[in-house]
This record gives sequence, structure tokens and C-alpha cells, in this order.
Amino acid sequence: MKAVLAAVTAAGSGLLGASLASRPGSRRFRTLTASVAATWLAGARAAGPVPRGRPHVVQPVAVAAGAFGVFYGCALVARRVPPLRRAITGVLAHAHRGPARSVALTTLATGAAEEVFFRGPLYDACGARGSTAVYVLSTVATRNPALVLASAVMGTLFAAQRGRSGGVQAPLLTHVTWSALMLAFLPRLFPPEDSGGGPAE
Repeated sequence: MKAVLAAVTAAGSGLLGASLASRPGSRRFRTLTASVAATWLAGARAAGPVPRGRPHVVQPVAVAAGAFGVFYGCALVARRVPPLRRAITGVLAHAHRGPARSVALTTLATGAAEEVFFRGPLYDACGARGSTAVYVLSTVATRNPALVLASAVMGTLFAAQRGRSGGVQAPLLTHVTWSALMLAFLPRLFPPEDSGGGPAE
């Protein structure tokens, strides 16, 4: 099974890097992002059953809201630091230039698929620390320091949720809710670099 997981991780990571490197708003970006989600889901299916865990809803959503608050506060600082501002702006360019509904669907679908794979069979095979390390290494393919930092923080949180709940449902709900909040509120803090505007006040 580990050979399957390694192959899926390599394929998904490559597609992830290619998707973020594609032109914002392009069909190529949407196709590659959908392919990333499909790769994670197919890999999880090939590796065996995915445990759902205890059916919590309120707590994962509350955790997501708290995590978003922390990240929003960090974003207010990061927009004053040019390297971090450029890194975050580069990611959010896809939200600024792509069709809103399509961007939202692909973002949420990819987040959900990541949980099914990384906190599903990969967690079972590698444990909390190992699965988080692989999750971070996978994000390195984007070559975006902001995403790598976020993956380290949130990956640790998601793994802890998986350990406590016994399945992927809790981290999946947290991931999707957190992603939705980030997508809804962060773009206004980081306008496109070619818009002529600086950090939003």
C-alpha cells in the first residue's frame, strides 16, 4: 500500500504545482485543480476504506472559524511584509481573475479530497507526524512559502482532529469551512499586483 500512497502523493503534488503555476483564471488552472482533487480521491479509494469517524459538526466548524481568525490576523501583518504579500497575492490571483463559482468549487473540492487522502489512508500508514510531513512536502511543489507555512499549521491541526475523532469527517469539515472563509475574506486584503493599489486599509 505504501508504494501506492507514494505514487499518488507524487502525482498529486506534481499536478498541484502545475495548477498554481498556470495562468490565473485559465481553463488549464481549473482542469489541473480538478485533476488534483481526483488524484487524491482515487488514491484514497485504491488504498482501501476511509474511516469517517465520529459525526461531529459544530466543533469542526467552530475550530475552522477560530483558525480563520488567527490566519486573518496574520494576513494583516503579512501584507506589510513584501515577500509574504507577494506570495499570498500570487495565490489569490486565481480568486481575483477566475470565475467566482468555479474557483470556490475547485477550492472546496480540493480541500475535501486532501482530507480524504492525507487524513485517511496516508494517516493510517504514516501516523500523525508522518502524514503531516508528507502533506507539507506535497505543498512545497507550489513553491509558495505562504502555502507551505499554512500547510504546516493546518496539517498539524487536521492530523490532531483525525486522531481525536477517529476519522476524516472532522478535519474535512474544518478544512472546507476554513477554506471558504479564507476565500471569502482574504482577497480584499491582497488586491492584484497590477491593480495599482497597495494593501487594503
